[in-house]
Amino acid sequence: MHRRAIRSCTGYLAFALLIAPQALAMDGAVIPSGPADAMAQAASPQAIAEYRRKLREYQEARAAFEQEASAYWSSIAEKRRVRNAKRRERQSIALDDYVLTQPPVYTGPKRPVNPSPEPSEPVEPRQRKYIPVVADLLKAAFEHFQFAPQRPASEIEFKRAYARVAAAAGLTREQAVRVYSFETGGNGNHDMQSGLSASRPGSRAISTAIGYNQLLTTNSVELLAEQGHDFVKALTEKAAQLSGPPRQAMDRKIAVLKRMVAFARSVPDEWAQHEKLGDTPQGWALHAMVLDIDVGPLLQTHKLLTSVIFARAKGYGRALSAAELEMMNLTGDGTGLDMVTMPLAMREQVPTSNFFQRGGYERNPVAIRNNTVAKLLTVTDSRMDSNSNLPGARDLASVF
Repeated sequence: MHRRAIRSCTGYLAFALLIAPQALAMDGAVIPSGPADAMAQAASPQAIAEYRRKLREYQEARAAFEQEASAYWSSIAEKRRVRNAKRRERQSIALDDYVLTQPPVYTGPKRPVNPSPEPSEPVEPRQRKYIPVVADLLKAAFEHFQFAPQRPASEIEFKRAYARVAAAAGLTREQAVRVYSFETGGNGNHDMQSGLSASRPGSRAISTAIGYNQLLTTNSVELLAEQGHDFVKALTEKAAQLSGPPRQAMDRKIAVLKRMVAFARSVPDEWAQHEKLGDTPQGWALHAMVLDIDVGPLLQTHKLLTSVIFARAKGYGRALSAAELEMMNLTGDGTGLDMVTMPLAMREQVPTSNFFQRGGYERNPVAIRNNTVAKLLTVTDSRMDSNSNLPGARDLASVF
């Protein structure tokens, strides 16, 4: 089941700065036992009363906002259910099938600082979930499938392989190059991972998204489960043209690929199930195939091709623009098609919030700043325009 959620495959990190007060010891001064004790000593009855008044005002304002926000996001969900039902019945979607107001924004007072906080137990820092990087994927492939992906001798070699597969599948040069430009910034390699950059020492991965189209581990598992037999067929046809050691290497790769497909198909064909597999070392091993010169282009191509096929199956006959294809690539086929099939006049009026859950929207500054469908598509096109002039994008265009 091709049901992708919004990638957080482009994510934003927020950092809280914790400033610890320092106590300076002076001659004859008594040093308090801790910051809380010091604040408690300094808090007057008037300060405490003022704090409690401000706290009541904050809580009342916040409760009113939460009530308004809850009603808004409930209406977003209800409108979405109505649209889905109308599509199932082949009914047309009208402007009033969307919420046409922007989400409420909290503008009330900030939570006041307690001048005499109660002492509390120290809180254990939350452990950051480990995100596997390329080295982990390669190690997992070797340990669980005794296999090392065949890496390209140069980046242009991988681009040529990708262009051949994409063109044969029916993707246009504009679609492939502009999506590559958006996803990688116009200069990414086949093993580029989200968050990691050679120009930023100490950078860390923010997701498992890798490659020209930034596939997640879940994407790789799902594509192998749903398209794996076609991938095996493509490699078998390629093997028939080889002999000697190259043929032996290809035959071994095909055998490994068959085992990986079987593993991917060992669970129900559901995104949630594929996500669970992708979060295991064996799933990491499957994701390593994105790096392979033969399998990687197939995975990259079909990540986009499934969206094109989905749109056609839903009766969308016009060729998808690169920005429209990217919307489906980013948000999932169903949600993306909801935006893509919208008439141009409606795109100017429909807020982007209609296509998000509340939590995802509030963590997405791009969707908040570009708060209508038209604006979101425009900023996507603009980024594609500028990044398409960079060396990596020009190289991909030249071999298409």
